[in-house]
Amino acid sequence: MSSVAGSVGSNTRSEFFGHPRGLSTLFFTEMWERFSYYGMRALLVLFMVDQIEDGGLGFTDQTATAIYGLYTAAVYLIALPGGWVADRLMGAQRAV
Repeated sequence: MSSVAGSVGSNTRSEFFGHPRGLSTLFFTEMWERFSYYGMRALLVLFMVDQIEDGGLGFTDQTATAIYGLYTAAVYLIALPGGWVADRLMGAQRAV
């Protein structure tokens, strides 16, 4: 029995800090996705309030933050009907 335990722990080529190798790819993909999403959200209001001559949209602060709020709410709220459709109508196999 000890030889089995020794062989499991000695397989370091397929591990990344004690985790499966694919987990590092998943982690860095998720990290980059979040960095990009939250970074673009932060720049969205700055782009909307910048003057048209400078390449912006020229919105007022109130309009830009209202659009930003609607966008943020839609991102989180659309997951509810999307999850319902995936669970009830599509099924787990097709949703994935």
